[in-house]
Amino acid sequence: MYNLKGKTAVITGSGKQGAIGEAIAIKLAGEGCNIVISDIGVTKGEQFSEEHVGTTEEMDTIVAKIKKLGVNAVGISCDVRIEKQVMQLIKKSKEAFGTVDILINNAGIGYIMESFTEFKEESWDAVLDVNLKGAFLCSKHAALQMIEQGNGGCIVNIASQAAKSGFPFAAAYTASKHGMIGLTRSNAVELGAYKIRVNAVCPNHITTGLGHWQNKFFSDKMGLDYDKYLQSIVDKNPLKRTGLVEDIAKAVAFLASDQADYITGEAMNVTGGEEYH
Repeated sequence: MYNLKGKTAVITGSGKQGAIGEAIAIKLAGEGCNIVISDIGVTKGEQFSEEHVGTTEEMDTIVAKIKKLGVNAVGISCDVRIEKQVMQLIKKSKEAFGTVDILINNAGIGYIMESFTEFKEESWDAVLDVNLKGAFLCSKHAALQMIEQGNGGCIVNIASQAAKSGFPFAAAYTASKHGMIGLTRSNAVELGAYKIRVNAVCPNHITTGLGHWQNKFFSDKMGLDYDKYLQSIVDKNPLKRTGLVEDIAKAVAFLASDQADYITGEAMNVTGGEEYH
């Protein structure tokens, strides 16, 4: 359907089972893509604990799962904050499969939440460095590879409803995702001459993985029972359900495909109608 067979997709932040990155990888693998699973690989202090990062062992598990779908896959560790590691990610991906055709900037921190007046500088730096600087570095080096190949390409940035609206306790996250939309639009204008399309997907609340941690955080802050908080999310959604990782994966597959070959610079809401601007 999407004419993605044989293309190579690099997906950052895809090393956690049950999370958005893995769902995107499985969906693109099902469309015939070669898959590069990438995550930080190792824990790095409290801000990058095992609860929140994809370890090398977990990446290997996801790679094995994807290979069972009959496509090629590799795992490559990368800290997206460090340009040399990003350069190696793109180089190794090209060496593994010959091309880099699709980049999904999914690596992100959505688990550092503090009130604005208590938000620590190191927390701000961690969120902006991963969410925005990481997307910049990965886009830069993937674009250079795509330009060298001469066949165009596709970059999809996983933004958020927080790229459109503000949320309490999430000043850094919201700022980073608003910035990601600016990066998307600027890159779409500049890279269009090379037939590289750049779009963003803006999910609302996904309740699995990281979303479970966020549910607990916000229900505690609001003084609500966990289940009542979840119901409040459903109640305000026109489609009366929470988002699924598969919802995001389907949107990414469309934007990565020839079906979207005249779409660039867009920030697509995937929110069940909750966000509409």
